[in-house]
Amino acid sequence: MMYPYMTLEDGTEVTHSELFQENGVNKVLVHFERPTANGFDSVRCELPSYTWTVWEGSYSPEEIDGFDRYVRSNAHLLYRYAANGGLCVA
Repeated sequence: MMYPYMTLEDGTEVTHSELFQENGVNKVLVHFERPTANGFDSVRCELPSYTWTVWEGSYSPEEIDGFDRYVRSNAHLLYRYAANGGLCVA
């Protein structure tokens, strides 16, 4: 399951997975997606390795670098919310 995290200024939606274990390592998937005239641009980062596992559409290398900085600065929150079933908003 993916949980909403944030909408960026350009309309990119940031979502994250539930916390899951793989080979004894706690992991979270972070997904970035924005609408385009032909569908969606999307990229996905796997934590804690910061490996970009999906890259579809026309995100530039500079945009990916920005997403990488974003994920690194938000990783602690993404792990917390993934462990708690998403961000709770009243």
